[in-house]
Amino acid sequence: MPESGGPVTILSVSQCWNLLGSVALGRLVTSVEGQPEIFPVNFAVQRHTVLFRTAEGTKLVSTAINNRVLFEADDHNVAEGWSVIVKGTARMLRTSEEIEEAERAQLLPWTATLKQHYVRVLPISVTGRRFRFGPEPSAESTFA
Repeated sequence: MPESGGPVTILSVSQCWNLLGSVALGRLVTSVEGQPEIFPVNFAVQRHTVLFRTAEGTKLVSTAINNRVLFEADDHNVAEGWSVIVKGTARMLRTSEEIEEAERAQLLPWTATLKQHYVRVLPISVTGRRFRFGPEPSAESTFA
């Protein structure tokens, strides 16, 4: 929970992974032809990495060409919200051992498309914040 009196709390790495493991939809940010691109993906957390499946196409090609990525997931309710960002390296899984391990995550596509490729985001850094919602303070109270 956010500390009393503060609307924003910095999360520990452990808290970040726990929160990531509690949701299934996130956003992958990569670069395509020098331009930032963002892709919604359903994912699983496995061994403190982010795992997703994808079909042939821009997402797969962009993570192969420029494997430095950001991954973001968040959630909220009426009282508070959180956001976690993973900066990392995307790597397509190729060996039978890697794929067998990924399959144990039971990560199924949400859409009726064939997604034969597993991609794992290996974290370089993991950061997160929890936000307590409330009214904006008046300008006078911030200078008092």
